[in-house]
Amino acid sequence: MAALESPENHIKATATSTATTSSSSTTSDLNFSVRRRSTTVTDSPSTEMMESEDLKSNGKECDKVTNENRSDIKFNYRPSMPAHRGVRESPLSSDAIFKQSHAGLFNLCIVVLVAINSRLIIENIIKYGWLINGGFWFSSKSLRDWPLFMCCLSLPAFPFAAYLVEKLAYQNYLPKLVVVFLHTIITTGSLLYPVSVILRCDSAFLSGVTLMLISCIVWLKLVSYAHTNSDMRAIAKSIDREDVQSISPCVGNPYDTYFKSLVYFMVAPTLCYQSSYPRTESVRKGWVVQQFVKLIIFTGFMGFIIEQYINPIVKNSQHPFKGNLLYAIERVLKLSVPNLYVWLCMFYCFFHLWLNILAELLRFGDREFYKDWWNARTVEEYWRMWNMPVHKWMVRHIYFPCLRNKIPKGVAILIAFLVSAVFHES
Repeated sequence: MAALESPENHIKATATSTATTSSSSTTSDLNFSVRRRSTTVTDSPSTEMMESEDLKSNGKECDKVTNENRSDIKFNYRPSMPAHRGVRESPLSSDAIFKQSHAGLFNLCIVVLVAINSRLIIENIIKYGWLINGGFWFSSKSLRDWPLFMCCLSLPAFPFAAYLVEKLAYQNYLPKLVVVFLHTIITTGSLLYPVSVILRCDSAFLSGVTLMLISCIVWLKLVSYAHTNSDMRAIAKSIDREDVQSISPCVGNPYDTYFKSLVYFMVAPTLCYQSSYPRTESVRKGWVVQQFVKLIIFTGFMGFIIEQYINPIVKNSQHPFKGNLLYAIERVLKLSVPNLYVWLCMFYCFFHLWLNILAELLRFGDREFYKDWWNARTVEEYWRMWNMPVHKWMVRHIYFPCLRNKIPKGVAILIAFLVSAVFHES
């Protein structure tokens, strides 16, 4: 009997505490309490009695909340109550339009664009047929892309050579001028070697573009690796270790020649070398799969636009200097829309999807690969925001070194812009 009395006392205590709760408790909290109690499984009959009593008390509380809501509707929402209680602006007025989200209008614009362009795509296919030609992208009938593939596989030799140079410089086996000379040869060779292979081989378009992109990235990374290590080596020689750690706490180890640091840097989605990077805790595998699916879809859409629209227009157009001016302007304007779509797909695929996939797999923390360049007010602001890896590299290895060497600010900006233009247009 004693064993049965304690649950009854507990039931009474529970009912008392439930009755003294505030009338403002929401129905969702009560339902959560019911679900939480219902998940407890036990074989004791007293426990089942407790659960039934709890359900009854919760039902009473729900009835109380419902009755209070009805009383609010009865007394607080009468016809005599004022419906207009303050000064408010319309959502689309100039004073309030930038204070709220416009996600619904954005989604509507996306739906309209998809509908309009889908109609144009269907009309183009009906009129001209299927114009996709895989030979423009891949050379399947021969092995003419094989030298480019082998050249791409041999590019890691240049970072390894740079690592050996830094290792010897760290051990004071090489003077500073020799280190600079060797790094100059290595970085220049990493850029000229793929160019010579591409010029000698009649390769497909996609293979040549991919190899040039990889070689430019390797060149930028090697320059950052050599420049950063040279600066850290100078700091380590001029200041003792304790002062270095107090002056540059974000660097971590001020100078190291760990091979794993170079390997991580060469595959990480960044162009600026440092001994350690901010890292995330884990890899979201499901998220990575979703981004890969998006990457495949948008890459295929970009290739479709190039093959179905851009290539036929270019092939069927006359040379701009041989035709009249109005015809040339008409051709350029006709190419502007598909070129815009290709550029947007390229930006989304590379800077958002691919770099985020790579960062997720490597647990790379800093994923500011671009800023809101669509809100840029000047051309200079746009160039600073649309490609943050290159912008950070330019600021770190071109702009500030020019200022430290007493070069005027305007000239330093011009030099950085010219270097950026060479690599973007090459």
